[in-house]
Amino acid sequence: MSVSARQRRLAWFAWAAVCLIWGTTYLGMRVALDTMPPLLLGGLRWTVAGALLAAVLVMRGERLPPPSTWPRFAVFGFLLLGLGNGGVVVGEQWVSSGLTAVTIATTPFWMVGFEALMPGGERWTLGKALGLGVGFAGILLLVSPGLSPGHPIDRHFLLGILAIQIACAGWAVGTSWRKREPHGQSVAMAAAMEMLTGGLCLTLCGTVIGEWTRLSFTGTTLTAYVYLTLVGAIGGFVAFSYAAEHLPVATVSLYAYINTVIAVVLGAIVLGEPFGPRTILSMVVILTGVAIVRRERPATARAVVVADLGATLSGRATQRTD
Repeated sequence: MSVSARQRRLAWFAWAAVCLIWGTTYLGMRVALDTMPPLLLGGLRWTVAGALLAAVLVMRGERLPPPSTWPRFAVFGFLLLGLGNGGVVVGEQWVSSGLTAVTIATTPFWMVGFEALMPGGERWTLGKALGLGVGFAGILLLVSPGLSPGHPIDRHFLLGILAIQIACAGWAVGTSWRKREPHGQSVAMAAAMEMLTGGLCLTLCGTVIGEWTRLSFTGTTLTAYVYLTLVGAIGGFVAFSYAAEHLPVATVSLYAYINTVIAVVLGAIVLGEPFGPRTILSMVVILTGVAIVRRERPATARAVVVADLGATLSGRATQRTD
């Protein structure tokens, strides 16, 4: 798919929004889990967000996708949100925040790995591998104090690690696959359908295991839920969908590193968590990894950028002479 210079600029803004928004949702999910069971938290969040976004788009004149396309959206919703978000929320019940961050930070490896297996996918290069390795080293440095064995490993801990890895794999497969499947809809409508179907999947699972009896709200958890739904789900997922359609998978996957940095900074500001020299050094290492992968572009991608830049400059010159 050809990407214009304007689309690429917007995609980078969308990617930055994903980094910022989803960096704050870790705190929101932690707060909401105080009174909301995990599957219903994810299910109600994404179902409501998808329904609201679809309703707004219909009122603005867009049409719902034809029913023949709904199974495709259901598959992507299941992979990206049913597995991707559901696994993270379930895992966070039993895994410490530090180790959860390390585990979720494997997402770029899953994404780049699955992308390399796809027909015509973005292949591994030495520079790309180096950048991902540097970024992951920064994550390890960031959460290293939380990796010391303070508690014996139990069954719930292992289930939490497994749930988070399933989430990473589901998100990776969904991201690579959806990029190759034309849906004929706007980015926002496609995101709404995926949120709706993924949310319904989680809600159904929560209903089957009897989570409704454990659902309650306080003022704090309700506020967290509303934030997760309106900002984290609608704003974040629409931005992610746009970035994923217009940027290389390896580049988009780096949001997992930035999210962790933002989550640590937010924890230091809101919860008074430590923010010392180790944290600052970790952030430098992580951003170095981002820069390495950002520079590692295939020759064809560089040619497109040069062509886009040339077209932009030519257009501006024509406007001036006119």
